[in-house]
Amino acid sequence: MAQSTATPLPPASEPGLDNVMAHLREQLEECCQQFRQAGPTPLTAHTLEQQLKAVFAEAARALLEQEFNRLEADDKSQAAPKVRYRRQTYRLNKKTKAQIATSFGSITLWSFLYLNCEDGEPGLHPLHVSLGIVAGTATAALAERVARWAVDCSQGEVRHWLQAEHGLRWSNDRLRCVLRAFRRLVVVFREEAQQQRVLQWLATADRSRGRHRPVLALGRDGVMVPLRGRGYREASTATVSVYDRRGKRLGTVYLGQMPEKHQVTLTETLTALALAVLKQWSGPVPRLVYVTDKGKAQDNYYRRVLRRQRHPRHPGRQLAWEWVLDFFHVCGYVSKLREALFKAGGQGWYKRMRHWLRHRDQGAAHLLRSAMQHYNRRKLSKAARRAFWKAYRYLRRYSRWMAYARYRRQGLPIGSGVTEAACKTVFSQRLKRSGMRWNQQSGQVIVDLRVLYLSGIWQDVVRKALQPRHLPKRVSPQYQARQNHSKAA
Repeated sequence: MAQSTATPLPPASEPGLDNVMAHLREQLEECCQQFRQAGPTPLTAHTLEQQLKAVFAEAARALLEQEFNRLEADDKSQAAPKVRYRRQTYRLNKKTKAQIATSFGSITLWSFLYLNCEDGEPGLHPLHVSLGIVAGTATAALAERVARWAVDCSQGEVRHWLQAEHGLRWSNDRLRCVLRAFRRLVVVFREEAQQQRVLQWLATADRSRGRHRPVLALGRDGVMVPLRGRGYREASTATVSVYDRRGKRLGTVYLGQMPEKHQVTLTETLTALALAVLKQWSGPVPRLVYVTDKGKAQDNYYRRVLRRQRHPRHPGRQLAWEWVLDFFHVCGYVSKLREALFKAGGQGWYKRMRHWLRHRDQGAAHLLRSAMQHYNRRKLSKAARRAFWKAYRYLRRYSRWMAYARYRRQGLPIGSGVTEAACKTVFSQRLKRSGMRWNQQSGQVIVDLRVLYLSGIWQDVVRKALQPRHLPKRVSPQYQARQNHSKAA
C-alpha cells in the first residue's frame, strides 16, 4: 500500500505550514536520493512514483489535521456557551476527539461537544457541521468519492479501494452509514436539478431546426430485483426524455424506486417532475408522449393520471398526452401470429406486416385482416389456435395506440428502448449481480445514487448540498434573556 511508505509527521507545538513543508522536503529528498542511487529501471521508477504519492498524501493529511484543529480554541472560555441549530439550543460541554476519514487517510479532530438543552436528545459538534463531516466519520470529499464508487461497485469492492487508495479500513456498517448520510444530503436537490436539466434540453430543442415540434416523452417500466427473505419483487423505473425538431433525443433523466405496493412513490415523483417542468417552461407546449409496453402500472398511470392532467399554468386547459405502445413490444405479438400460422416459416409475411404496421395508416387493421385471411385458409392445431387468438385479441384491443405512421410523421418516438435500458442501467447492472440480496432501504440508497449519476446531475446536487445554509449560530445574550423570560412566564 502506497501510504505506508511515508513517515507520519511528528506533532508540532505550533500548528502551521512550515513544519509540514520542512518534513515534506526531507521526505522528497530521501525518495529522490534512493532513486538516483538505484538507477533508472521500470521497478525503481514505479517505486519512486508510489513513494512520492504517499509522501504528498501524508503531508496533505497532516496539514488538513492541523488546519481543522486550529479552528476551535483550546480554552473553553473562548467557546460559545450556547448555540442554536435547526431550532434546537445546545449548551457547551467539553472538547472531545474523533477519528475522521479523509481522502489522505485518517486524522484526529478535537472539537467541542454541545449537549441538547432538551433531555434525551442527541448532542452536537458545531465544528463537524461547519466542516461538512458526513455521519460524524468522513469528510464530504471522501464521502462523495465513496458514494461514486458505490454507484458501480459492491461494498466489498468499495472497501478494497478505500484501503488501497486511502489506507482506510471500514466495516460494512460504517460504509452503509456514510452512504445513507450522503444520500440524505444530496437527494433533496434531485428534483430541482432534474427539472433544470430537462428545461435546458427543452430550450435547446426549441431552438433546433427541423419540421417537428419538440417532444417531452415519459416512460415507465418494472424490473424484478432480489429482496432479502422475500424473493424477487418488482421494482419500478421511469424516464423523462426530450427530443428536438429532428427527432433526436437530447437527453434523459431517470427515476427509480425499490419494490412498493402500487408503485405510489414513483407515480408521485414522475408526475411532480413532469408538471414542474411544464409549469416553468414558458415556450410553446411540446408534444407530450407516453411510450411504454403494456402492463397494469403503465395502464393505470395513463388512465388515472396523464389522461386527466391539466396544464399547471392554464388550469382550464387539458394536457394532450399521446400514449404510444412500444413498437417492438407489439412486434412480439406479430411474431406470435406468424408462429401460429406458419410454424417455422412465414418470415416474409412477418417482415411485410412489420413494414405495414410502421409505415401504413391503419397499419394494425391491415395486419389483422391479413392474419385472419391466412387463419381461414389453414387448419391449425388447438395450441396454435389458442396462441393465434391471444395475439390477435391483443393487437385488436390496443390498436388505437399503434398509429405508428402518424407518430413518425409527428416526430414522436415509437419505441420504449430508453425506459427498458433504464431497467438495466438503474437496477440490473448493480442490484442483480450473482448472490446479491437487498433490504428495501439499503437498495433505495444505491438506486438514488445511480439515478443522480445516470441523469448527469451528480455535480449539480453535490455542489448545492455543500453550500452553507443551516450552520450553528452563537446564542446572543438578548435571545437567552427572552428565552428565560418566556420560561418564567
